[in-house]
Amino acid sequence: MIAEPTLINKPSVQNENEIVDLNSSGAVNRASGGRNENRQKSARGKRKAREGVENAKRKHPRTSNGGLGRAENGRPNKRDMESVTLFEVVTMGRGAIQAVVDDWIEAYVMDRDTALLDLISFFIQCSGCKGLVTAEMFQSRDIDVMSKMVEDLDEGSGLQYKRFMAFPWILTVTWPMDVDSGEYPLVITTQYWKRFRSQFCEFVSVLVARCQNCIIFDGYLMSTLISLLTELSDSRLRAFRHTCTLAAVKLLSALVSLSVNVDNSQKLLEVERSKYPGRHASPRLERIQRKVLELQERKLELENMMDAIFKGVFLKRYRDVVAEIRAVCMEELTVWMRLYGSLFLNDSYLKYVGWMLHDKQPDVRLKCALGLQGLYLEENLSLKMDLFTIRFKERMLSMVLDKDHEVAMQAMKLLMSVSKYCDDTFSQDDFKHMFQFVYSSNRPLAAAAGEILYCRLLVEPDVPTREGATGAERHRDLTLARVRALMHFSEESELHEHVVYLVDSLWECGGAVLRDWASLTSLLLQPSPPSSSSSSSSSSPPAQEQVVSPAELRFVLEVLLASVRQAAEGPPLAGRATGKKVIGAKDKKSQQDECVGLTAHLLRVLPQLLCKYSEDVQMMTSLLKIPQYFQVITSGEEHSEAVQGLLARMEAAVSGHTDQALLEAAARSYLALSSEESPWHDHVIPVMDQLIQRWTAHLGTLLEDVLKEGHFTEDKEKAEEILSTLRKLTAFHNGQHMSKWGLHDQVSKLLIAETKHGGLPAEVVVEALRCVGLSILWKLHSFGEVAASREAVIRQRTQLRAFCEKCHRCLTHMEQQVREQAFVSLCDVLVAHNYQLQVWEPASGTPLLLYAPDPKLQKALVTFILDHVFTGAETDGHSTRVSGLDTECGSTRLEDLHKRRNLLAAYCKLIVTSVLEMSMAAEIFKQYMKYYSDFGDIIKETLNRTRQMDKIESARTLMLCLQQMAMRCQMEYNGESKME
Repeated sequence: MIAEPTLINKPSVQNENEIVDLNSSGAVNRASGGRNENRQKSARGKRKAREGVENAKRKHPRTSNGGLGRAENGRPNKRDMESVTLFEVVTMGRGAIQAVVDDWIEAYVMDRDTALLDLISFFIQCSGCKGLVTAEMFQSRDIDVMSKMVEDLDEGSGLQYKRFMAFPWILTVTWPMDVDSGEYPLVITTQYWKRFRSQFCEFVSVLVARCQNCIIFDGYLMSTLISLLTELSDSRLRAFRHTCTLAAVKLLSALVSLSVNVDNSQKLLEVERSKYPGRHASPRLERIQRKVLELQERKLELENMMDAIFKGVFLKRYRDVVAEIRAVCMEELTVWMRLYGSLFLNDSYLKYVGWMLHDKQPDVRLKCALGLQGLYLEENLSLKMDLFTIRFKERMLSMVLDKDHEVAMQAMKLLMSVSKYCDDTFSQDDFKHMFQFVYSSNRPLAAAAGEILYCRLLVEPDVPTREGATGAERHRDLTLARVRALMHFSEESELHEHVVYLVDSLWECGGAVLRDWASLTSLLLQPSPPSSSSSSSSSSPPAQEQVVSPAELRFVLEVLLASVRQAAEGPPLAGRATGKKVIGAKDKKSQQDECVGLTAHLLRVLPQLLCKYSEDVQMMTSLLKIPQYFQVITSGEEHSEAVQGLLARMEAAVSGHTDQALLEAAARSYLALSSEESPWHDHVIPVMDQLIQRWTAHLGTLLEDVLKEGHFTEDKEKAEEILSTLRKLTAFHNGQHMSKWGLHDQVSKLLIAETKHGGLPAEVVVEALRCVGLSILWKLHSFGEVAASREAVIRQRTQLRAFCEKCHRCLTHMEQQVREQAFVSLCDVLVAHNYQLQVWEPASGTPLLLYAPDPKLQKALVTFILDHVFTGAETDGHSTRVSGLDTECGSTRLEDLHKRRNLLAAYCKLIVTSVLEMSMAAEIFKQYMKYYSDFGDIIKETLNRTRQMDKIESARTLMLCLQQMAMRCQMEYNGESKME
């Protein structure tokens, strides 16, 4: 609230602020007699605040009041618009801003002192100040008056005050000591205040725009306003600094717009002159010329105002301790450069943006990156930034490694903008540095890097010219050139196994190329290159057709498979965070339509591809994955013939190959095509059942031949057939319940023979363990769905116990792969059985399937973990392991580590699911520090889970672990002492 401006010999008039009821003794009034009059009018000030009858147009002396709470009464109608303060109007919404600004201008013309005091009160209230403002006219000629402009604490009243000059007044603002609590309109995030910032900025812009032809150049308004904002932006109070800095830079932005209008008027004059060269000036031309001359005279005054704000506010606040204030300064500076480049777009101003690219706060760096994007995207502006680009290029390149994902993504977009108009700025090594981020775990960053990769390599690749080529042939050559460029990049990056992530990064910008199913499949269906003898006898020129190498065909198929997956499932990938959380209904409908199109095309083409590459296991594996992504909504009758052809080729593939990856891909595709939602369900189920029945019967025949009285008869050829048949059955058993074929009893014969007599090949034992384990898991999964008799439960329990015993014996097998498979199968079965115990309901009518591992089995599990996981060189603390393995092939070591981590995770899962006693985890906890870099995360998560299960038992386990370690250290110490 602001009191009436007075001369030194006139008492100051003060009213209390309507938000906080301050005693009049708290006001720091430099005018004589103000304290007594304030006491007399305090009650009247409160009553006026409650009634809200303050009029912005009153000409008699009055006070400005109003506060943060007033605006919460709701939006007034036009009839009451004059009864509220400027602050309340801004908090109500944009609709009333222009009208109230026009009213304020009329009031200013009639009584500029009163109106200007209202405007000063507005900025004080917008800062959240709940104190008191006193104004007195500056008439003193004391040369030491500026030394009295202070901001301090009045110990007598307990209030803070700031005394400063806003010519022709000396203003004193007082406020309570606890006002700097961080709550002021710009930072309040409630529903009511969330739009205040935009409305406040809009008010400043509208004020300048409506005053540009009248009072802005009177030498009074802008001088006072700039002085006010300059002083308050230099306050120790954050609310004043933040609010008035924002107002000052927005004021400068509005003045920049006026200066731009002056330049535009000059251009308009030149256009009008060019219309009538050599003729007498028309009345319209004369009016424009007079207007331009008038504006040119004012342009210098505008630049002086901008210079005063820049030096008085920006140069002090762009280094403010508050990150929000620094971000505001950087955001508006780039706006000035874009709007008024002739003045601001030079190295004298650009250096501030470059310096703040190193700011510690991500919000400031983000504003700098966004602002620079706008500058580089305009070619006429980017040409003026050569020196800046050279000076800060390394910093912009390093910002893509920013720990803040949004900053890193916008930095990559900034590099994209720079590369468009500054071709020679980045070297090939710089582009390689950018390209590698297509494999980033942050999808927005990877998509931005993918856009750079697409523009540099795929938009205009090197396409060999062919005379007389048709449009389809030229399009095919273009697709091949893009594939080769992409393949060359993938091979150079040495991450060619991550094609799916590369496709995901290119999906936003290069989706049209990746969705060109016809071109990709046409490359795969291209006839094989003729032999040398046939090509020499051919009369056609050899350079007419481009030959696609086998490596290029494999890469094309990988791209096709990744594109089909991307179109069917969408962006989410394992290990890659996506910025878009929910897919809208429109995007989902578009995705479904696209899947219908690719399904119709691939249903026709896929049988031909399976026939052509029937001998290539790697190609067949990728091709057999494609049916998993078919759109099942497609009408079944329309493509029934194509489906029959596809099923025939898939049956030939699984019958002629025994590769595990190929069989698993085929099994998943069969299951996808035979789902209940699929229109081809009735076609696929009989074919799949027939296959399983044939394999099961063949396996039974083979077992009768090789198992004589429980002994395995060595027959290498039949052993290979048993292995291949088991792999096929296991692959299909992984996705469906196959108990109706009696597979459990047949395969168990192999395990019985191995545990009693031995002699089976290790691969056959591994597949038998997997197959029987899957059978047990499916029975546990379906247990309780239908009421079972007591005899059935006893039979299932017997099968479970017998399988656990077989796995127990296999833990000491001579072959490591058998031991590992027995351990994994045993852990899976025990965890599944524990889950079945938790979900069992007595009311279901099914007896409880109860089984618990005996102490011998528990000890065998712990021994296995210690022998197979915690082996090799130890890791001391948090350091990296250094052993002989580091000199070997890195991929071998990683595969071995991955296998050991899986074994440890399986054992820890038994602990946290209460299958094993918690004390069995003591041996694991003892290895925490030794193998921290390899297994620290797994052991730490186990510690957290056990603590959540039972804090007391967890503490006992840790004590047991420490006791055992202490005893071992003591024994080692005693042994060393004896040796000495």
